[in-house]
Amino acid sequence: MRDRVELVPRPSKSPAALKAALAVVAADRLPEPADGQTRAMAEAIEAGSVNPIRAFVAHWATIVEIERRPETAKAYHRADYLANHAGTVGECREHAIQVAELYRGAYAAVNG
Repeated sequence: MRDRVELVPRPSKSPAALKAALAVVAADRLPEPADGQTRAMAEAIEAGSVNPIRAFVAHWATIVEIERRPETAKAYHRADYLANHAGTVGECREHAIQVAELYRGAYAAVNG
């Protein structure tokens, strides 16, 4: 990851620990995992597989990893904003690639 400053230590990959960390690093996003967890559980029951729950936890562990590092979060949100407000397809692609690279780096850090 880009920066060494961490707002909170990396939490365990349990929904409760991720929610507690998210409350500190990005409290405005707290409603999102609640909805996602409900959908993941419904998909898991329907599919007869825990994979939707694993994907949910992996995603939110990644988001917390991004948000707990201020410089990474700033770069991620800036690139996301610029991708969504780009004047051309090329500019959008350039910023979307940066968003994806930051996400992949955080994902690899917490999910191996």
